[in-house]
Amino acid sequence: MWDKRYDTDEYVYGRKPNEFLVSMSHQIRQGRVLCLAEGEGRNAVYLATLGHRVLAVDSSSVGLKKAKLLAAENNVTIETQVADLDHLEIEPEAWDGIVSIFAQVPSSLRKRLHNKVIQGLRPDGVFILEAYTPEQLKHKTGGPPDEDKMMTLSGLRQELEGLRFVHAREFERDVIEGKLHTGRGAVVQVVAVKP
Repeated sequence: MWDKRYDTDEYVYGRKPNEFLVSMSHQIRQGRVLCLAEGEGRNAVYLATLGHRVLAVDSSSVGLKKAKLLAAENNVTIETQVADLDHLEIEPEAWDGIVSIFAQVPSSLRKRLHNKVIQGLRPDGVFILEAYTPEQLKHKTGGPPDEDKMMTLSGLRQELEGLRFVHAREFERDVIEGKLHTGRGAVVQVVAVKP
């Protein structure tokens, strides 16, 4: 499905990074950053322009090929890895930052993935996440039509137990990111640090 979605010259979620990530990127110290479900690379490329060494992971080789092109256009280099998040191995205590922007992950997998995220962060490493909440189903402006792939702040507090939350918010905002995220969105945002 994702290869088909990305198989166009257009960047379907845009070329610009996620607004929330831009506002919080200063929280990540200079170093290695892992971008989960990175798609066409807009967030990974942005982080690379800040001087981070970035690995973009996605299940779509088509999306990641476009990510490499976007990196070249911006005169930066990113690493890419084609991987299903269900089978992704995250190296323990290896990452200064891990980023998850609108990753569509079933709840059963997400709990395991978030446990790997906690283990993968170095001390003082930062996890930045933005996702749609179930309220998004009313808006129909992007995201999966499946409540199980959406997140809530209370659920994330449980799944990310052990991290210290420095930003945690569930609210509505305008999400304008390419043609597939356009309009009012119900989102949850988290910035959490490993002690």
